[in-house]
Amino acid sequence: MYAVIETGGKQYRVAVGDVLRVEKITADAGATVRLDKVLMVADGDQVRVGNPVVSDTAVNATVRGHGRADKTRIFKLRRRKHYRKQAGHRQYYTELEITGITGAAQ
Repeated sequence: MYAVIETGGKQYRVAVGDVLRVEKITADAGATVRLDKVLMVADGDQVRVGNPVVSDTAVNATVRGHGRADKTRIFKLRRRKHYRKQAGHRQYYTELEITGITGAAQ
C-alpha cells in the first residue's frame, strides 16, 4: 500500500516505514503529524485518485528531527564586464517516518 501526498509544495510517494525529508514543518522531534493532503491511495489493484484530494484519508508520520541540507552554491558571472557574484543557501528540512495510512483504498 502506498499514497501520494503533497507537503511544502512538493509531491511524495510514501509507504509505511519510509523515511523522507520534506520542507520544514513546525513540530517537535518525536511528535506525530497528520498529513491530510493525500492525492492518491493505492492498495494492490485498488486505486483511489482524488479531485484534487482523496476525502477521509490521511497519512500519519513521526518527526525524527530537523536539519539543514548541504550548501548550494550560487555563482553569477558576466564575462568581460568585471561582474562576479557569489552566494550560498542551505534549505531547512524535517525528516519524517511514515507510520500509517488511514482510510485506505476501498
